[in-house]
Formats: sequence, C-alpha cells, structure tokens
Amino acid sequence: MALHKLGKDPESPSGGSPTVYLDDATDNYLVQGLKVLDKERLAQMDIPDHETVVEIPRRMTQFFLEVKSGQGTDV
Repeated sequence: MALHKLGKDPESPSGGSPTVYLDDATDNYLVQGLKVLDKERLAQMDIPDHETVVEIPRRMTQFFLEVKSGQGTDV
C-alpha cells in the first residue's frame, strides 16, 4: 500500500491541512480535514458509528483526479 499526497489546501495558514491522499492499493481517497462537530449539520446525515465526517473547502476538489480530468459529475 502506498499513499500518494494529491494536494494540500494552498490557502491553509499553517500549510498542514486539509490534505487529499489516494491509496493505490484500495483505489480510495483519504481526506484530512476539520472534524464536523455541529450537531445540526450532522443530524442531516445518516452516519454510522464507525464513520466520521470531515470538512474541506470546495477549492480542494482540484486534487481529486476525476475532477481534474473532467469526469466528475458533481462539484
């Protein structure tokens, strides 16, 4: 397994987050971002106990390969 860093938020004041990775073994994205704690927003989603939600700025979609190649359907 190798994680490939696709990009960090170019506007992050500390330069450390959020970040988008691609796991070449699973072909899945991993997203580092701010954990969503707002109960009102979380109540609008059906999130299993073993999952969490992180938030990244819209400008980060540039690091997803499908969006960059024009194959994405929802930005």
